[in-house]
Amino acid sequence: MSYQVFARKYRPKSFDDVLGQDHVVRTLRNAIAQNRLAHAYLFVGPRGTGKTSTARILAKALNCSGGPKIDFDPDEDICVEIAEGRSLDVLEIDGASNNGVEQVRDLRESVRFAPARGQFKIYYIDEVHMLSNAAFNALLKTLEEPPEHVKFIFATTEPNKILPTIISRCQRFDLRPISTPTIAGHLQHIAGNEHITLDPAAAWAIAKGADGGMRDAQSMLDQLVAFCGEHITEENVLDVFGFTSREKVAGLTSALLRRETPAALAIIQQEAASGRELTQLLGELIGCLRALLVAKLDPSADGEGIPEDLWNKLVEEAEGLPSDRILAAVDVFAETENRMKWATNKRLHFELGIIKSIQTLGEVRITDVIKVLTRGADALDLPAPAAAPKPQPATAATATPATATAPQPEPAAVAAPPAPEPAAEPAPAKVAETPAPPQPAPAPEPAPAPEPAPRQSSQTSVIASIDDLIKAAPEKSEPIPPPAAAKPEPESASKPEPEPEPETPAENPLDTPDPLIAAALEKFKGKIVSS
Repeated sequence: MSYQVFARKYRPKSFDDVLGQDHVVRTLRNAIAQNRLAHAYLFVGPRGTGKTSTARILAKALNCSGGPKIDFDPDEDICVEIAEGRSLDVLEIDGASNNGVEQVRDLRESVRFAPARGQFKIYYIDEVHMLSNAAFNALLKTLEEPPEHVKFIFATTEPNKILPTIISRCQRFDLRPISTPTIAGHLQHIAGNEHITLDPAAAWAIAKGADGGMRDAQSMLDQLVAFCGEHITEENVLDVFGFTSREKVAGLTSALLRRETPAALAIIQQEAASGRELTQLLGELIGCLRALLVAKLDPSADGEGIPEDLWNKLVEEAEGLPSDRILAAVDVFAETENRMKWATNKRLHFELGIIKSIQTLGEVRITDVIKVLTRGADALDLPAPAAAPKPQPATAATATPATATAPQPEPAAVAAPPAPEPAAEPAPAKVAETPAPPQPAPAPEPAPAPEPAPRQSSQTSVIASIDDLIKAAPEKSEPIPPPAAAKPEPESASKPEPEPEPETPAENPLDTPDPLIAAALEKFKGKIVSS
């Protein structure tokens, strides 16, 4: 017998052999056990996830002796015929080469004939999305109401290209990518049966490179056996397929977190010189950053296959970085990955992405400034504002014995309720004794007095409450505005220095009104009434 590759030799033969698709297997088992069989099934999933194998297993369960039943014998002659694709009752059609209306018409003609040996006549169409719209429309009526002895099974990798009218007539099963540990364990099982020594690190590297496809992993293992014989190590996997070791990925991630640009660029240079696939390295780096981001939210998350000692070191280095910075770095690398797909110089774009991501991790954002400002006094030096309130009791004590010589510190230092009393006393003195020259002299002195007040309030405003600022505001404004009845006083208060001005208020300004006012009074026959 000729040699068979691992992908064909170890193809699943029963429901128990299907790996990583428990939700599909359970549904099909229950449907067969309860005799709730649909007339059309649609299997959707990436390459190498078991669409064709599951379809053949379902056909065996339906057409086996005494079927439909779950626990059939895969070595039965009718099951062997189905597995080898030579059964007259199970017709496998390639949708890419039979995508026209003529082929669908032939199918509709053959549907009317009864099965030759089994209970059902099963039509399996692979890559059904390759059928033309005319072929789909020609199949609609037959697919909706087929004969009782006919079952349709479709498989596709691109369900978006199938007409919704076709999908609505089928039971859809989405096959998921197989997990890396499941693929690695199955590779170890194959290696044991073939008497091959496969290191666990090598099995993990193959499973990681297969990207969820069991067939790809089996083909890679077959190629490695031809390359290095009966003993396969991780170095062999990296050399043959150009993958990057987990230690290199961890080292590049560590240099990125420490913001060491030369070390990160040196790792990229080494990998490019050794012929490694930089796109695969970038994907591994994004996966590692994603694992760190998840670990900051869920400490129990694993390290995506990175050894435990290296993973713990990466977690410690990522503790000082906020989650939004790691997320921003992932966004930078995602853009870099899109550019590298179409770029001829992939190394250049990778290095630019490394530099940009390191700058992103080290930049200061507005959110950081807001966090510092929200802390308030915790982010400031407390000794400086504590020195300002010390002279306040001293100024208050000196203000009590000398009232004439200490009007300056009173409005600045006294922030207590007694402050309005001394502020109200000089106000009537200004209004009642305007012609007296000695008392206007202290009147301009409060003008420089408010100068220290804003300094103290600005120093204490960081740790003072808003109520203190509101209390301090009327103290500054009380000595400045004159009473409401005397409007011309702001002019005299603003010019207290010239001596002839106090003489002019002695004369009643109502006696000599403005010429315009006098003309208005004469025209309207009015008079000026003093209040």
